[in-house]
Amino acid sequence: MERKHLPRIEIAEPDLSGITIKSVQEIDTMREAGQVVATTIELLMASIQPGMKTRELDAIASREIKRLSALPAFKGYRGFPATICVSLNQEIVHGIPGDLVIRDGDVVSMDVGAIVDGYFSDSAVTVGVGNVTPEAEQLIEATRLSLEKGIEQATVGKRVGDIGAAVQRYAEAQGYGVVREYVGHGVGRALHEEPSIPNYGDPGKGPLLRAGMVIAIEPMLNLGTWQTRALDDGWTVETADGKISAHYEHTLAITEEGPQVLTARNGSVR
Repeated sequence: MERKHLPRIEIAEPDLSGITIKSVQEIDTMREAGQVVATTIELLMASIQPGMKTRELDAIASREIKRLSALPAFKGYRGFPATICVSLNQEIVHGIPGDLVIRDGDVVSMDVGAIVDGYFSDSAVTVGVGNVTPEAEQLIEATRLSLEKGIEQATVGKRVGDIGAAVQRYAEAQGYGVVREYVGHGVGRALHEEPSIPNYGDPGKGPLLRAGMVIAIEPMLNLGTWQTRALDDGWTVETADGKISAHYEHTLAITEEGPQVLTARNGSVR
């Protein structure tokens, strides 16, 4: 679940910039939460089909997170009423599961978070249901690849701007709009911690990336313009021009050996 203009969150043992450095043990716990998220997303991807209501996906996720002895990260967060976010077609993020029926050809983004022993992990995936258009398939794949470009930059000594610049450079080269108003974030004992991780920016700018930081990178790419608009439900955000959007996200730890993706599914960042 991405961040928007959140106030600074007070968290234990911050450094002077408000960024927390996690221990190996803390990262291991976050990996446990990440694997709950990964397993839940795999189940959702295997379950989704035309004719389902989005609330059915939420129920599947709720049962799976409970089965894995974790807690849902989103339910009740700032009043959010569901376990996961399900966003269709022109909806970018924060879609509330309900009675909306998934149709053949829909583009569906699913954002899942879990808590284990007080630590959070967060991941999102976009899938095409049934017979999707080639342009939708290309958008989904470009969004996934832009996430990989961002992850490649998440190394000790780089800066937050290097991540955003890599995402933006790849996405805009493919002709897509990069959402600016909603961004990635630090993760730990809170769902949203410092620093914010935009999907755009300048190389060499922003906070320094240090070993022990845990962040969520989550590009949101639109088939048209990058501009967005919020709906009256107070949560759902969609593209300003009504064109489709895709969203991918992983939680990862920055280590001396390189980025470790804590929400990898079957050992893969795909």
